[in-house]
Amino acid sequence: MTHPVPILLYHSVSDSTTPQFRRYSVHPDTFVAQMGYLRDHRYTPLTVTQLARTIADRAAPLPDRPVVITFDDGLADFYTGALPALVSHGFVATLYVTTGFVGHTSRWLASLGEGTRPMLTWGQIAEVQASGVECGAHSVSHPQLDLIARASARDEITGGKDQLEQRLGRPVETFAYPNGYYDATVRRLVGEAGYRSACGVKHAMSARTDDCLALARIMVPYTTGTDLEGFGNLLTGKGLPVAPARRRLGTRGWRLARRASTFLKGVPYSVTRNYVVNQAADLDPIAGDPASSPAPRTFGDTP
Repeated sequence: MTHPVPILLYHSVSDSTTPQFRRYSVHPDTFVAQMGYLRDHRYTPLTVTQLARTIADRAAPLPDRPVVITFDDGLADFYTGALPALVSHGFVATLYVTTGFVGHTSRWLASLGEGTRPMLTWGQIAEVQASGVECGAHSVSHPQLDLIARASARDEITGGKDQLEQRLGRPVETFAYPNGYYDATVRRLVGEAGYRSACGVKHAMSARTDDCLALARIMVPYTTGTDLEGFGNLLTGKGLPVAPARRRLGTRGWRLARRASTFLKGVPYSVTRNYVVNQAADLDPIAGDPASSPAPRTFGDTP
């Protein structure tokens, strides 16, 4: 029997965002209320790695009401807006970090008016891990991995893992595809890099039938106030498919459209990557935090 599992996807917990980015953010009061809802309805949070192990080993037990809480990007507001609520309830979660921007700002979000939003520092990430939050990789510079050269995609996938393992001193077993985009080649590279799990988006419920290297997630939308009816519907999968969800028609055509859009309007990958390489010189090699002030899609669409 399929046991649907909601893997919740958050990006930002903030009371101040641009209109373009608002759909990727939740208000701190809303997040606190949602975590309270999980507690009151007896949900048991798991990390992505814990869920992946139950998929790989069907004999491993799942709690009656499992839920996985994930955050993409590594924005600094995770530390102030999300971590206190998680810790107060004793909840585990998984945070996916874009390692090339740690201690600086989210420059890849410039098109959404959020290019100067602060990122976590390495010191904060170490505290986050010590608080029971699993840290996974989200690439180095947040490119659309299915649109760049294979060698570049490999560097992005392995580079984030290497940096996190060096800084945090423990294996990194899970990855999240930037923007939710991947193809067969990118998925294979993730497996070859040694990850045991990887998250897409798909807006579907995960389950033991899911693909460990393409786990389905549900993006938690922006809402006003603390009305939790919609949140409860997400948790039960109301109106949502259960993994493995069928691939959307037109995926290849959509990839071509994204490639054209990136060429016409976007910042070239080489420019973003060079910025990441250059800003690394501003990092203290021991502390891992800025030595000076910070420098000024196959499934789903997430920043």
